[in-house]
Amino acid sequence: MRERLAHVVFRGTIRDKTVDPFVRLLKALREQRRIKGVLLEISSGGGGAVASYDLYLAVKRLDAVKPVIATIGSIAASGGYMAALGARKVYAYPDSGVGSIGVIYPFVAVKGLLDKLGIDVDMVHQGRHKDAFQGLRKLTEEERGKMEALTLDGYRSFVGLVAEARRRSYAEIEPLATGEIWSGLRAKELGLVDALGDREAAMEDLAQMTHVPSRKMMRVVPPQSFVERILTGAGNSFGQSLGASFRETVEDAALDGLFHGSR
Repeated sequence: MRERLAHVVFRGTIRDKTVDPFVRLLKALREQRRIKGVLLEISSGGGGAVASYDLYLAVKRLDAVKPVIATIGSIAASGGYMAALGARKVYAYPDSGVGSIGVIYPFVAVKGLLDKLGIDVDMVHQGRHKDAFQGLRKLTEEERGKMEALTLDGYRSFVGLVAEARRRSYAEIEPLATGEIWSGLRAKELGLVDALGDREAAMEDLAQMTHVPSRKMMRVVPPQSFVERILTGAGNSFGQSLGASFRETVEDAALDGLFHGSR
């Protein structure tokens, strides 16, 4: 069996459609016995709260089975930072942007613009607040209070998650949860990341953790459905009937098709 390390790169805004393929990929890597550790490279300014949490959970569940080291590129803010926290260890460049621990729900009311354009909108609805968040009128004080309560719940959840991941108390993390972004250097001083260094430094650290040489690291991209079935062995009667040695050869070929050059 050829042992490997996997290099996964996630860049861009965190949304359901961008996260779902990576959640499936991380699950496949969790179940792939030849993969002994994963280097997760993240560069994201965040995105949706639920999608961010899904990515965090996928990383955390993978790390429970085999070591994951996250390395932050230019930025890991908000949901991007949350995702990195699922890893066993977090690296950042000294000049990386790290943090933005907070919650925001933008609300844009266009009633003034519609009035200037002479456009009237009739809203037929049931439920006293059903029309509140359509952007066609300003929020009432009561509705604004409800929105603030919603953001407070999300904020407390995020702070608690950071505190648990960084093995700190809620009271220690809350003063850092201002929504601001720190440099990687400052984030290291504040205990928000574990180490400063580039991708190669993180790669060598993972190699030492797993006793698999860094030259065995290969980049992995989200699999297509057929290859994913080969990786997991789920729902593939042909794969289930293969002999152990022949099946390993098929898995090797499938993985080699996913990997793009050694590092």
